[in-house]
Amino acid sequence: MATIKRFEDIEAWQKAKELSKEIYTVSSKGLFSKDYKLKDQINSASGSAMDNIAEGFGRGSRNEFVNFLSISNGSLNEVKSQLYRALDREYITQEEFDTLYEMADNASNKTGSYMNYLNASTISGQKFKDRTNIKR
Repeated sequence: MATIKRFEDIEAWQKAKELSKEIYTVSSKGLFSKDYKLKDQINSASGSAMDNIAEGFGRGSRNEFVNFLSISNGSLNEVKSQLYRALDREYITQEEFDTLYEMADNASNKTGSYMNYLNASTISGQKFKDRTNIKR
């Protein structure tokens, strides 16, 4: 796997960004746009998914990055739960639900795969790149 230099190059972030954009579009229409609490919650959760990937990447530590990927994954599952509420309240169609749920699931799968990859890696991260283990 090539070294990723920018968080924008992370496929999980790209998928989360696409989801966030679609969630915003759907939640800005009709009755959904009037349910301010659910609209704000689902937009916040979808934005949090992409933001936590970016923040974790910026920490420069594999362990911290994995932690933030885990938080991102939690936000993606939160979006899935909120999609059920939007469907039950008839703010979105079954087709919209299916599409958005699949997008959230794909982003979650990418995030989980990246977590697995990082957990198997022996590289500590940029934060520790120039440190040496000096025993005294």
